[in-house]
Amino acid sequence: MIVLRAELGEVLRSTRAAQGRTLRDVSQDAAISLGYLSEIERGEKEASSELLAAVCGALEVPMSEVLAEVAARVALAEAATAPVVLVPQGKRVSASAA
Repeated sequence: MIVLRAELGEVLRSTRAAQGRTLRDVSQDAAISLGYLSEIERGEKEASSELLAAVCGALEVPMSEVLAEVAARVALAEAATAPVVLVPQGKRVSASAA
């Protein structure tokens, strides 16, 4: 099952790490507790839109960029978990049935 908060947390964590910043730095700049930011990054807590805006502001990245990355990760996860249709050997399947 795809958990949106886990994907969001991973995107926030990787963005922060790519900037070489600590949880403490970002939590102070976003004016949220270090523990709460850590829980969001680990996918344990849901981030409200206001909190997400504060974290994105602290990271100096547009929220739309973060959400686009989350959407891309969810699309990949969906594709990886899509059911596979097996066709018996020698059978022909029309394009509409596939």
